Amino acid sequence: MLSISTPVIGLTVLLVGVQVLYSALDAINISYGTTAVRDADTWIREGLNISDPERILSYQRSTTILSRIQSWVGLATVLGVVLTGAYAGLVQTLTKTGFGPSVQGILLIAGAVFASRLFNAPFDIYKTFVIEDRFGFNNQSIMLWLRDWIIGLVIGLIATTLIGGVVLWVIQAVPSLWPVLGWLVVIGVSLATMVIYPRVIAPLFNDFEPIESGALHDAVEDVFERAGFDCEQIYEMDASRRSSHSNAYFIGFGRAKRVVLFDTLIEQMNTDSIQAVLAHELAHWKRAHIWKQLAVSAVQMGVVFAFLWWITSSGWVYTAFNLPSVTYAALAIGLLYAGPALGLLSPVTNRLSLSHEREADDFAAETMGGSRAMTQALQTLAGENLQNPFPHPAYAAFHMTHPPIPTRIRRLREQHGNNDADDGLLNTDDSSTETDGDTDDDPATPAA
Repeated sequence: MLSISTPVIGLTVLLVGVQVLYSALDAINISYGTTAVRDADTWIREGLNISDPERILSYQRSTTILSRIQSWVGLATVLGVVLTGAYAGLVQTLTKTGFGPSVQGILLIAGAVFASRLFNAPFDIYKTFVIEDRFGFNNQSIMLWLRDWIIGLVIGLIATTLIGGVVLWVIQAVPSLWPVLGWLVVIGVSLATMVIYPRVIAPLFNDFEPIESGALHDAVEDVFERAGFDCEQIYEMDASRRSSHSNAYFIGFGRAKRVVLFDTLIEQMNTDSIQAVLAHELAHWKRAHIWKQLAVSAVQMGVVFAFLWWITSSGWVYTAFNLPSVTYAALAIGLLYAGPALGLLSPVTNRLSLSHEREADDFAAETMGGSRAMTQALQTLAGENLQNPFPHPAYAAFHMTHPPIPTRIRRLREQHGNNDADDGLLNTDDSSTETDGDTDDDPATPAA
């Protein structure tokens, strides 16, 4: 058991405090959303085509509660490992293996990845085969889930050990410059991932068919021409193999850039809405959003590496946590401080993403000659994914990177005119639609 000291108390207070904050935001968001959804009953039934709005609330409660339980159990596990001295004991054992510090650190990283995957597995199984199944989203078998889990574990082990190994080697080889070189390694990996992920990793999980002929291809060519692009890589992904959730995303740069449309999205939307979603995704490239996000991420990582350098150079961390004087041991403790700190800054960093989503919505409306196609697409995405369109402003600020659906629709109609008949579906006066919140980052929610 660690002795009580200011650093130990500080880390505990930080981790528990942030968890309490997130739990409070979850509770406020559920209560707020419940009232807002019931007040907007008519719009949800007619605009989102949901016959029973209570299903939105039930789905939100189920996923939120499971996520928060997972977070609290994870926090208790981490604090138990650190505060009982188990982490210090593990590092002591590694230093006696006869391996060099870099190999010791790689073993620690690999163990952490494996333990994390094992810990998260029961929660993911429950979400997939209980919650998602209950609401009609799950399409995968347990064998497919197990296959995905094993592949994800292997990829996680390879990626983290390679990246961590390079950073640890740099620490040992160039101790005076390792924060700068480590930062450059992470930036390089971020760029490489944008090329490697769509071509190597994603095909391990899904099939991607290029859209090369038929009515959908003609619609794709049409929107590319309107948007001022040459027709490049547009793929349909077999998302329905695992889930009925719909989505679309843009990834890559240069010749590796591509737009991916879920087959579920193609099935759920009409041609105009698909074109609007495609135009929205193209805007992220045309407006250089990818590079701007990378620049912000690089600044964040620079600050994190500077903090980690200070942590590993300070003798107090080794004393407070009973650690042997090996840099990798202090790095892990430093990351425990840095993670929650970055989370507290998310209301600031999310604002860039909010502005990018508004720009992309505007581009889609301009490309499609009005707001109708994009607003229909947004309503379909929200309805098909049982997304609560009314997040609490405080919750949205911390957790979300897209404005709420009603806010986006209202803004599109104000900025670009409502070239649809006035459907009277957006007459709710809920204050959440006026906030700079965003669409939840959960994979089940739309990225468009």
